[in-house]
Amino acid sequence: MNSSDEGGYVHDPATFDEDGERADVADDDSTAEPPHPEAADREFDWRGWTVVGMIVLTFIVAPAAITFWPPDVGYRFALLSLPLFPAVLLALTAVWGTTRP
Repeated sequence: MNSSDEGGYVHDPATFDEDGERADVADDDSTAEPPHPEAADREFDWRGWTVVGMIVLTFIVAPAAITFWPPDVGYRFALLSLPLFPAVLLALTAVWGTTRP
């Protein structure tokens, strides 16, 4: 059994022309140069401010809430859940804010 029967890649020099391009592929976009990031029309809009608000919530409000949480009212909750929920929200907001159509 040779490797072409297994479905793996087999290099065949006859499929390439003198320039090194595949002769059997017509105008394939997969090798095209990707657009430069500065060419995209992106600006710091309300999505960016939403991410900044989540950063403030995660790094300022949550630690302050832990600091001022009364020790007799579920201190374990304060140390585990108060940092966890804003961190998850920050992660989700960052992904949402940076992926644009």
